[in-house]
Amino acid sequence: MEHIVFLTGRLAEKSLARVLDSMAPTPFSWEIREIGLQVAALMTADMIRRRVATPLAAQRMIVPGRCRGDLAALTAHYGVPVERGPDEVKDLPQFFGRAARPFDLSRYETEIFAEIVDAPRLDLDGMLARAAHYVAQGADVIDVGCLPETPFPHLEDAVAMLKREGYRVSVDSMRTDELLRGGRAGADYLMSLNVDTLWIADEVPATPIVVAREPADAASLDTAIDRLTARGRAFLADPILDPAPFGLAASIARYVRLRERYPQIEIMMGVGNVTELTEADTTGINAVLFGIAAELRVRAVLTTSVSLHARRAVREADVARRMMFAASEAQVLPKGITQDLATVHAKRPFPYGSAEIDEFAQQVRDPNFRVQVAEDGVHVYNRDGHWRNDDPFAFYPQLKLEHDGGHAFYMGVQLARAEIAWRLGKRFDQDQPLDWGCAVDREVEDLGQWCGVGSTKRKNEG
Repeated sequence: MEHIVFLTGRLAEKSLARVLDSMAPTPFSWEIREIGLQVAALMTADMIRRRVATPLAAQRMIVPGRCRGDLAALTAHYGVPVERGPDEVKDLPQFFGRAARPFDLSRYETEIFAEIVDAPRLDLDGMLARAAHYVAQGADVIDVGCLPETPFPHLEDAVAMLKREGYRVSVDSMRTDELLRGGRAGADYLMSLNVDTLWIADEVPATPIVVAREPADAASLDTAIDRLTARGRAFLADPILDPAPFGLAASIARYVRLRERYPQIEIMMGVGNVTELTEADTTGINAVLFGIAAELRVRAVLTTSVSLHARRAVREADVARRMMFAASEAQVLPKGITQDLATVHAKRPFPYGSAEIDEFAQQVRDPNFRVQVAEDGVHVYNRDGHWRNDDPFAFYPQLKLEHDGGHAFYMGVQLARAEIAWRLGKRFDQDQPLDWGCAVDREVEDLGQWCGVGSTKRKNEG
């Protein structure tokens, strides 16, 4: 049986022991080692090397998630794998569950076409910057969107430039002359052709994306599909997704019926009519739409990022397609795969209850303020007391920071974050920014956190 050593600080030893006890029976034996720190988040790799002796009677060591330093060097030093645990002790059961069944998010089935909707109004540098931004967020194809009644004299130059930079390019226009110009300039895809403009596909090698004459005219879309199939041409078919509440349900049904009629063809779905035209957070909308796309084996999704509330739509689409592909492959619900689309609410926002926080508070012997959030509000404590409230301003008299501007500013920031976390139901970790998932850009840091504790304890299971 594998034996695991858990390193921690003093404050969370009892909590860590209770969590490990609650996991019994475990497929491993364990011990907890407190290395002389009150707060485990301050632990570093160098500190571990100084305070934990070798040889280590274990097959694995797990350190607090926010422990800083080179764990590979610790692994070499101790001769056993040294890993970071979850952000919170209470997440250990989920941590070991994920370790038993990791999800591969490197794979996906649906490609993302990201449209530059105002391309004729941009110069070449502007288009290139927009393309680079979309690709960085996850786009596979850059769609050059033409505008009605708007001249586009630099269309050919735009396509050639994007191709030189290594991008796959589509041209999106309702005008046949612009589609021909884009195809002759080297575009990989042309949208949108219908049964009356299929002749364009004979003029240029670009892959056509076909639509019906009118969205409800399924027969004309079928005719275009049948003709291209007979010619042996690759294509994508798009029945058009309508906005809510103006035909969304009926348009989803069109996609379902198209897949039933043509089980093997490649389908495109444009989601901008829903993400752009619904004043709601786009993370959830994208999750649902990409779930539908996964069920229907949609080959490509066209997305836009015009409205400011949809400015992360491409990144969200990238996360959603990977999550839904992983769920489909594993035949599981899309839960516990990634938290990047849960930007506002956390699944387990309050890992510690009020009584547990009070237990931590009673162990504190220094003047430093700790801030934690539980279901009943925001908690602040140090050696002088433990206070709870749901209004950050109410803490000010107890903090006694009238003459310490820097500390008062620090506590103001922490309490503001804590209040937001409590009201929304998000995780709060003191000294760390709130986690907004894929809604914001974030640097990948070699960090994570536990507040561990205690003197050395041993436990053998089995």
